[in-house]
Order: sequence, then C-alpha cells, then structure tokens
Amino acid sequence: MKQNIVEILKEALKLPPEARAALAGTLLDSLDETVDRDAESAWEAEIVMRLKEIDEGKVNLIPWAEARARIAGQ
Repeated sequence: MKQNIVEILKEALKLPPEARAALAGTLLDSLDETVDRDAESAWEAEIVMRLKEIDEGKVNLIPWAEARARIAGQ
C-alpha cells in the first residue's frame, strides 16, 4: 500500500500547479466528515463579497509570488 501512495504522490507532483491545487482541495474536502452549514454559508458570502470588490476595482490584486514573499516576511 505504501508504495502505491508514493507512486501516486510522484504522479500528482508532475501535475501543473492549478491541477495540484484542485487535487489538494478535493483531498482536504474529503477529510470533512461533517459539514458546518453555517460556516459554509459564511464562507460563501465572504467569497461573493470579495469577488464583487475585485470586479468593482475596489481592491488591488498582487501576484501570488509577491503575496507569498510578504507572508514569509521577505
């Protein structure tokens, strides 16, 4: 079984970044056995609000590489 996991991981790491992110999200979602509907609703409202702010030009977006560097304190 462990060998299969290693092989799956090697193959997954060959995927493009977007595909790896989608795979990671799906795997994380699979760990949630119970769904907190209130939390889901709150996140959905937050996402809608942030997308609206982006569409209306109310926020300045930065590339992920720059955001990552800021988070790391560089």
